[in-house]
Amino acid sequence: MASNLSVEEYEKLKKERQFYKFQFRGLELEALNKLKDAEISELYHARARRRMSRGMNKKYVSLMKKVRESKKDVKIGDKPPVIKTHLRNMLIMPEMIGGMTVSYTHLTLPTKRIVEISVVAVSLKKKHDA
Repeated sequence: MASNLSVEEYEKLKKERQFYKFQFRGLELEALNKLKDAEISELYHARARRRMSRGMNKKYVSLMKKVRESKKDVKIGDKPPVIKTHLRNMLIMPEMIGGMTVSYTHLTLPTKRIVEISVVAVSLKKKHDA
């Protein structure tokens, strides 16, 4: 149903129904996406800053790339496809917001633990355990 709307109609509906604007430490999502990694890490809490200062492994970069690509190919008004991952300790970056993940627990990939990413500087583990 949502994919039948034009871009203008969707933007009009979005403005009418907008209740919550995402902000992190006083910055909106568009401003956060424009920041570099060093500037973003200054906004994070101490544990996340330490983690960022040590660099990101190839596994984490590839997960960010998958989330970014899944968000890019989505039709207007639809949700992105779910990304399956074992990386429960991945820090959520601003560009991952709006993506959907499911995390490996112990034995299987759960089907009901699909989480829409909506918080910055928290690990995926905390989002999936909540």
